[in-house]
Amino acid sequence: MPGENLSRDEARERAALLSVDGYEVFLDLRSAIGESNAEEGAPRTFRSVTTIRFRCAEPGAASFADLIAPSVTALSLNGTDLDPSEVFDGTRITLEDLQGENELVVDAQCAYSRTGEGMHRFVDPEDGEVYLYTQYEPADSRRVFANFEQPDLKAPFRFEAQAPEGWTVWSNGVGELADGVWKFAETKPISTYITAVVAGPYHYVTDTYEKVFEDGSKLEIPLGAMCRKGLAKHFDADDVFLVTKQGLDFFHEHFDYPYPFGKYDQAFVPEYNLGAMENPGCVTFREEFIFRGKVTQASYERRANVILHEMAHMWFGDLVTMQWWDDLWLKESFADFMGSFSMVEATRFTDGWITFANNRKAWAYRADQLPSTHPVTADIRDLEDAKLNFDGITYAKGASVLKQLVAYVGRDAFLEGARRYFKRHAYGNTRLGDLLSVLEETSGRDMAAWSRSWLQTAGVNSLTPQVTLNAEGRITELAVVQEAAASHPELRPHRVAVGLYRRSAGGELERYARAEVDVDGPRTAVAELAGAEAPELVLVNDDDLTYCKIRFDENSLATLRGHLGDISDPLARALCWTALWNLTRDGLMPARDFIGLVLRFAGRESGIGVLQMLHTWATSALVHYAAPGRREQGGRDLAEGALRELRIAEPGSQHQLTWARFFASVASSDADLQLLQGLLDGTAKIDGLDVDQELRWAFLSPLAAHGAADEEALAAELARDDTASGKRHQVRCLAARPSAAVKAQAWASVVESDALSNALVEATIAGFQQPSQRELTAPYAAKYFDAIERVWSERSIQIGMDVVRGLFPHLQDREETVAAADAWLAAHESSAPALRRLVLEARDDLARGLRGQACDAASTAG
Repeated sequence: MPGENLSRDEARERAALLSVDGYEVFLDLRSAIGESNAEEGAPRTFRSVTTIRFRCAEPGAASFADLIAPSVTALSLNGTDLDPSEVFDGTRITLEDLQGENELVVDAQCAYSRTGEGMHRFVDPEDGEVYLYTQYEPADSRRVFANFEQPDLKAPFRFEAQAPEGWTVWSNGVGELADGVWKFAETKPISTYITAVVAGPYHYVTDTYEKVFEDGSKLEIPLGAMCRKGLAKHFDADDVFLVTKQGLDFFHEHFDYPYPFGKYDQAFVPEYNLGAMENPGCVTFREEFIFRGKVTQASYERRANVILHEMAHMWFGDLVTMQWWDDLWLKESFADFMGSFSMVEATRFTDGWITFANNRKAWAYRADQLPSTHPVTADIRDLEDAKLNFDGITYAKGASVLKQLVAYVGRDAFLEGARRYFKRHAYGNTRLGDLLSVLEETSGRDMAAWSRSWLQTAGVNSLTPQVTLNAEGRITELAVVQEAAASHPELRPHRVAVGLYRRSAGGELERYARAEVDVDGPRTAVAELAGAEAPELVLVNDDDLTYCKIRFDENSLATLRGHLGDISDPLARALCWTALWNLTRDGLMPARDFIGLVLRFAGRESGIGVLQMLHTWATSALVHYAAPGRREQGGRDLAEGALRELRIAEPGSQHQLTWARFFASVASSDADLQLLQGLLDGTAKIDGLDVDQELRWAFLSPLAAHGAADEEALAAELARDDTASGKRHQVRCLAARPSAAVKAQAWASVVESDALSNALVEATIAGFQQPSQRELTAPYAAKYFDAIERVWSERSIQIGMDVVRGLFPHLQDREETVAAADAWLAAHESSAPALRRLVLEARDDLARGLRGQACDAASTAG
């Protein structure tokens, strides 16, 4: 739509002209239930009445307000009625001849969403109940009420809502029901994208957080947590509140700025596109964080991390907000770092930095090697750019860089800088320089040079040890060689620890020497380690202080091939696994070798999160990096190895559950599929393995993909689990069946129709793409390139992203597919930059996989 994609220049111009004093928003949500109030084919709508009081620095000037709505009933500016057909084009309201002080009133019919953007409406198939929630970032509050949709036009908000009888409504402020209308306390000045409304017959649990400060003052924060009624029996709200209170204690202790937004509700909502959203006082989460079956500690750790990530946003992002999306990292990098930092120091999840090193940074390493990589401080031209920049650079690389910053300036200086930042810019907007200035004050260091290297350049460096020994077997010199890709040649200053490892009498690989050094330039000698006894393994970036790809000298690599499982320290072991995976992705280690290491050593891995990551990487190595002639044998090897580990795992343990899920994901032989069917129908049993409903669906997925579970079997399973989660699983399994007619139906339901909700689009795409069905989906490669520009123009950006990413023909891993992507890019140079970026990234992943396959094939031939 014209005007939907707001540009940075437009936002700057509007911010220079306008300042907002306040919003009053009334929403009539009674239309959410019953028969639709819309004509056939039109969206179901709700009434939205917004009053905006704002000032204009240049009386007589013109500007615009944002609103994406099917229709506007009435409009007035400063008491004068305006004709909606003349001033509203579907996305913007033209405002002319503004006064010094203005009042805009907009009475509109806004659409309920099925894409997770704006006011999402969900009907629970289990009981027919309707649930609503909003999701706005970066710019979808304009789908719910008229506003100035940019982060630097902050204002107080006062919300009111009418809802069906028996419903409860929540928003950012405390609410009460009076005369049939929910009325909410006025917020502090906040940005439009973090306002929120949640409404419906949610199951709601309450608690209270109390904090007494050193001066004797007391802070009391009402806590709430909610989910659909159908999930109430699974909802462990006590653990949610435990982590919440631990986080509030941590942030109050270290930030010296009391939580400023009154209450703290946390809503677990259906069909959510994200992990969570930091709406102050009303945080929203995907309901998958409520576990319907047995999960491992890694799942609880992940939930705790997300709870604390969102809580950190109350200060980094909500209290102090970036001026424009260029500085999105000012909130996301900090929240990502503080989520792990607080989790390790304040909760039971004390191994969080291992997860960060092994899992979170892997996301960053991939993103930083794509052709679309960008500096942590990015160039965000418009809202489409902003939507795509919620990526591994902004989150995980930014957090990694902040971890290095803490090592660089010191923990105390870093936290004192944060405290000054909050107090200096409370309820305001900032840019990079605002943060750097307080860090310079507290650390005494020149932050400009550090920023240029780490925040304003892209790419990841590789660090490789070079070891020279003398005749007595002692180190003459140990140097660290730093390299960069030709496309991003920046060499950076790294504060690293270099660890030397050797086997003990008991056979464990243990560190016997360590030195910290500032690596700068192409080669840095580690003088402190000269004279040390010869190591069997040299680990650069031991303790994970910096952000880099770790490489090994030949001797160290040989040690890992034989003794990776003997490394006693779990963080060091995780770092080595990550480094070996990077070698595989870079075409420097054959996929068969990586798979062999997983088969040999993964069974000894104590860290459950690391083990799950190894399973993910092993599957990726098989599907994308193994030579085509090796896939069948590699798959058999993984399935046999997984079944072996499953059978010897401690009964009832989280390792047993993890190996069961992995076995199901790689099962393909008749014997494997028969075992899965037997576990489902009770004719087979593995001691201690509880095949609960979630595990049943995990077993049914490969059965469906290999033609061993038909539509009738999947319908029967849905009857057993007739819930929202069950429906998503069934849709995925239906689309996974090996039939041309099934694939045609799945494709049409996603590409040719917009009838499916966001969650069912995601499930259908997941089922459509099956590694065992490359030939079956081959005809859709050409159809994909024919369809994506139309899909991008017709669908919401979230659905567009899901389709363009999810249906890229990455399983058609041939040079012809790379050529087809190149041809599309060459023929569509004027297409939306965000669309081109998605295609370019998928093309790069495909080309990387082909290089990995060539490496594997060469190894096989040798």
